[in-house]
Amino acid sequence: ATQQTTTVSRKRHRIAMICDFFYPRLGGVEMHIWSLSQHLIRMGHKVIVITHGYGNRKGVRYMPGPLKVYYCPIIPMTDQDILPTVTATFPLIREILIREGIEIVHAHQATSVMANESVIYASALGLPSVYTDHSLFQFDDLAGVILNRVLQTTLSTLNAAICVSYACRDNLILRAHLDPSRVNVIPNAVDASKFTPDPSRRSKDRIKVVVVSRLVYRKGVDLLVGIIPEVAKQLPQVDFIVGGDGNKMLSLQEMVEREQLQDRVEFLGSVPHVQVASVLQRGHVFLNCSLTESFCIAILEAASCGLLVVSTNVGGVPEVLPSPEMAILCDPNVSALVEGVKAAVKRQEGGGDDAVDPIQAHERIETMYSWHRVAKQTAEVYDRVASEPPQTFSERLACFQSLGGIAGFVAGLLLMIVEVWIRIVILWRPTSSIDVVPDLTPFEEKAYTKDKTS
Repeated sequence: ATQQTTTVSRKRHRIAMICDFFYPRLGGVEMHIWSLSQHLIRMGHKVIVITHGYGNRKGVRYMPGPLKVYYCPIIPMTDQDILPTVTATFPLIREILIREGIEIVHAHQATSVMANESVIYASALGLPSVYTDHSLFQFDDLAGVILNRVLQTTLSTLNAAICVSYACRDNLILRAHLDPSRVNVIPNAVDASKFTPDPSRRSKDRIKVVVVSRLVYRKGVDLLVGIIPEVAKQLPQVDFIVGGDGNKMLSLQEMVEREQLQDRVEFLGSVPHVQVASVLQRGHVFLNCSLTESFCIAILEAASCGLLVVSTNVGGVPEVLPSPEMAILCDPNVSALVEGVKAAVKRQEGGGDDAVDPIQAHERIETMYSWHRVAKQTAEVYDRVASEPPQTFSERLACFQSLGGIAGFVAGLLLMIVEVWIRIVILWRPTSSIDVVPDLTPFEEKAYTKDKTS
């Protein structure tokens, strides 16, 4: 193979990532926004993050990158989500977008109020919008029905959507009635350099099964309550390491007390993300019991550290890792997962040809998943939406009314209210009166180089 360097002309974009969920809250969405922003900045784009305040963390903060984060002084209502108003946040978000010279609004997560409202604001301000969906949602429960109807409304003027798996894409198209040609699939990634195997930290005489997750219903903790005592009974050489916190922690602790497994189950509590790798390095098997999952970065991190993954085969999980080489997929029930853990333990403790080689697994993940690839493919989506003309008011009204029936009428009325409010805000605070801030780093249109192997 020969190494060639080619010069590619690509427009630099000014992007605002908008979501209720960001640091100091930790989770898959938050890490996705952080990692994607860092790699877009390295590619020469300008990126800022707009979220609400967390405790005393309000105002503008500067993070490595450099990444500027606006912690807006808005009080969250529940689960770190702000109160939906579709008007109250507009003056502040508009001010930030104009001050930073933003050209593209990138919203994240269906349950984020700020994300949904920002898509409406973007189209009203003539800015293209992109939305990334990170989760799967139901069609048959009240919360899912309401959320899906909200998405149909707020995303009706969307320029492009990104999903982290094909299962997530199908789910979003059905929920939000989006044009499939506008919905892209860009899988998540992992920074493999931060999740390296270290076999020397593993126990030589015990098999460790690691669980690192938020301990909530959606993560299948009720299944875990049934799995641990059954595995402990059948496999005396196996111990469990449980990292994470949540409202289901008490159920696990009560089970351990009831089954007298205090010497077999180690609770770590909430684990900072920088320490997750050190926890995974102690294990032989990683157990994921999620009841619904669009992608699951956690199993990528575990595989990168050389663990054999046992997971439920829900949502987009089967798309993430090759099975059965790196993952054993099971139906989401206790008996199937117990058999999966038993099969994984048998493979790992034997040390034979079917055991996972930690170094080879790490190298494979490093090759398969890269945040640079995610950033590059996302930038290609930005290129497409940036070339689209802004929507007129009549076009946006037609999009909202396309919901049909009473919902279409209400959505059209909502858009007219928002439009009137926008006119009032612009009269009160003209664009010419808003200072444009200098960029943290020089921002200019120029070619950049990339390597090609042929």
